[in-house]
Amino acid sequence: MRRIAAGVALLLMCASLSAQNFSEIKPAPQQTAWQDLEFGVILHFSTNTFLDREWGDGTADPKIFNPAEFDPDQWMKAIRDSGAKYVVLVAKHHDGFCLWPTEQTDYSIRKSPWKDGKGDVVGDVARAARKYGLRFGVYLSPWDRHEPKYNDPAAYDKYYLAELEELATRYGDLVEFWLDGAGSAGHVYNFTKIIETLRTYQPNTIVFADTGLFEYGDARWVGTESGTVGYENWNVIDRHGYLRWRPVEADTPLRKEHWFWHPKDEGSLKSVDELVTVYEETVGRGAQLMLGVAPDNRGLLPDMDAARLREFGEAIRAQYGKNLILGREADGQNFGAALDGDVYTFWSAPAGSHHAEIEVKFAKPVTFDRAVTMEWLNDGQKVQKYAIEAWVDGRWKAVAGGQAIGHKKIDTFLAVTTNRVRLSILSSTSEVHIREFQLYNSEKAAER
Repeated sequence: MRRIAAGVALLLMCASLSAQNFSEIKPAPQQTAWQDLEFGVILHFSTNTFLDREWGDGTADPKIFNPAEFDPDQWMKAIRDSGAKYVVLVAKHHDGFCLWPTEQTDYSIRKSPWKDGKGDVVGDVARAARKYGLRFGVYLSPWDRHEPKYNDPAAYDKYYLAELEELATRYGDLVEFWLDGAGSAGHVYNFTKIIETLRTYQPNTIVFADTGLFEYGDARWVGTESGTVGYENWNVIDRHGYLRWRPVEADTPLRKEHWFWHPKDEGSLKSVDELVTVYEETVGRGAQLMLGVAPDNRGLLPDMDAARLREFGEAIRAQYGKNLILGREADGQNFGAALDGDVYTFWSAPAGSHHAEIEVKFAKPVTFDRAVTMEWLNDGQKVQKYAIEAWVDGRWKAVAGGQAIGHKKIDTFLAVTTNRVRLSILSSTSEVHIREFQLYNSEKAAER
């Protein structure tokens, strides 16, 4: 009898899993809160900074780490000015050198001359970030090219968990934890225990990992470091036959192909136009932008890097600072919550509907070449096909469209002039919830 009952239970469980579909998957509150941050910065600063390296081998002398002008406030001011909302500090890169006074190894800043071995980069950066209104998180590399215990998986797991516990208990709320699998081919980690340890002390931290660590992550890698999302971006991903809400994070460095600072490398700095394109092809495609920023061997952001971050922020604010729809009437319909510029309100289509429209009329023609659309995702991602349409020559003309909207979609197109525009939801799994529908014109469009 027990065998029959167990068999029935197994069949019911399998039936339940097979019936699952992507429209039923909803995010956790901390995932949507994290997605609302949209743009973060990851900081690379360690012994590599002083040795002109990207990948350390674990043999660097700790005495090389000595930033004479260390000033994380200077970093954070520039990062804040860029528009970023949080920072993730690489507390330990693959070389194993620790930027906090860990009790697990001597291979740390305690053996450096900086502040006579009494400094704490992690603590100082965390305080500076919060001073400038930025959330704080950490990256702790599983791969460790210095620690002898690495050759003994069980012993190294214990070592790594002790490091993780220090970071998770000493530095306040962590917005994100980077779980990077680089260089770990053939090494087996106890990822289950790693996440259990983190969750004990930081239950709301977003764990970033690629899809190889699908079961353990809350956000996934985009698959490239180019700063673009090259596909229709759905938040729900299927792996091993299971569906999970795993939003995308797209990481790319401020300097082309360089995560750490290197001397005589001024030509690698991305231009403002390149960075705006990165923004529009990451945040504007429903992803989280993670921009790599690197202090130099003085412990400062290079002047040109700080200036470029500020210029980037100014460019984004200028481009998306004047919403042409804001304050307009919505053709007598109750679309106001989608047109009010407030991302905490949203308009819902009629219950059970699979098609909807939001139409806006202007008193006189306006010119625009960009549209921003946002879904309210708490109830799941609903839109499967949409179009942005303008009334031109007595008929509706589609100027942009696609499948996924998600957190935010920025559509760019040839400038169009009209006094009527609409967002057409052509297909959705159920009634859609739209947080924002906005229109903008770029400088080129404004000049026409």
